[in-house]
Amino acid sequence: MSKGIRIKKGLSIKIKGSPKNQIENLPLASTYAFNLNDFHLHVPKLIMREGDSVKRGTPIFYAKSNEKIKFVSPVSGTIKEIVRGERRKIHNIIIDSDGKDNFVKHKPPVSDNSSAQELIDFLLEAGVWPLINQRPFDIIADPNISPKAIHVSCFDSSPLAVDYEFMMKDRLSEIKAGLDCLDKIVNGELFLGLKSCQELFQKEFSNYKTNLFDGPHPSGNVGVQIHHVNPINSGEVVWTLKLEDIAIIGKLILTGEYLPDRTIAVTGPPVKDPKYFNLRTGANIDSVINNVEIDNKNDVRFINGDVLSGYKVDSKGYLGHYNNKLSVLKEGNQYRLFGWIPFINNTVPSIYKTSFSWLFNNKEKDYDTNLNGEERAFVATGEMESIFPMDIYPMQLIKECMIGDIEKMEKLGIYEVSPEDFGLIDYSSSSKIEAQTIIRQGLDYIYKETQ
Repeated sequence: MSKGIRIKKGLSIKIKGSPKNQIENLPLASTYAFNLNDFHLHVPKLIMREGDSVKRGTPIFYAKSNEKIKFVSPVSGTIKEIVRGERRKIHNIIIDSDGKDNFVKHKPPVSDNSSAQELIDFLLEAGVWPLINQRPFDIIADPNISPKAIHVSCFDSSPLAVDYEFMMKDRLSEIKAGLDCLDKIVNGELFLGLKSCQELFQKEFSNYKTNLFDGPHPSGNVGVQIHHVNPINSGEVVWTLKLEDIAIIGKLILTGEYLPDRTIAVTGPPVKDPKYFNLRTGANIDSVINNVEIDNKNDVRFINGDVLSGYKVDSKGYLGHYNNKLSVLKEGNQYRLFGWIPFINNTVPSIYKTSFSWLFNNKEKDYDTNLNGEERAFVATGEMESIFPMDIYPMQLIKECMIGDIEKMEKLGIYEVSPEDFGLIDYSSSSKIEAQTIIRQGLDYIYKETQ
């Protein structure tokens, strides 16, 4: 039976340019890439070199910490370039597609008769293991550690949210196959977080343990759902996956074919016809934005992911390995005369009453990237606690991360959070601090000190 949970704290940010329920299929792009920053804390060890030919599913590199965790090509073609930075650190691996899309064929295990270890070994060998995330630390899951549970958020509450029910309605059989495989791997429970209005998902996933969530963002964040359903204690591990990643695993289980197709929503105020595109993960962004009309294309910011927790990418860059959204915002390089005076400009977005814009919070606004101020003193105002929907003191946790006090960080709940859970704090904090960056540094510090 489903459990209903109401998230009271948070904030729903309404931005113009939400995607219409329309999907366009795109042909294979000319180039694809791995952005190594997508695989946090994993140092790559190359298997392929520049000029080598690959098929879809061919291993290109593996994780230095565990050679069983392989990363495989999304298309067939040739390794065009390995982009390195300082100390020869690898930033990107670029692949030229040959358009043929030849692939490696795997023999799926008979899941009814297969052990958990056999299924894990199959997922590792086929290269889909990087789709499984682990908390604490918000990194790729360690296959040697059995989790106490798996949590999957089936809806998006972030600004310019995508509609997973619309996106995935034709891939339900693949999702179920992926869920069944994951359920056999773990001894713990598998939880699905649904929105109460998702009638199709409630019907199709009735055989699984589901929880219904309502409320503002970040109710769709899997970390918030874990906190309210099955909190992480010290020494425990939980796995998390995105719904489309489960479909990719399900496709592999059903056919033996690694097919990392993604549905990407191109959204934001400058996009004249925001909609969804079916394409392959890691495609060059030009192949997507050339199919949409964008106002002042030279004066916008492209963001891999949502506007709160995504990262900036150049129009000549590549889509991220995990995101379902390419957000577009106008660059905030236009400054307002006397903008520091309260009530002087009614269009400044604010959760406070220093601008009359708070009267129109239910109306979609034309946001840009302007911070509307500079970094200020980091003082206790209570504003973080008013929008943070976990039983955690966010300001105290941020401060301890800045200091590096591991004992206090643990007591304050560092193992329960990931950077995306602090996206709203970045948006609303009057101090303009980079809370997500600080939390990421805190998690990395503990990981390096305790491993």
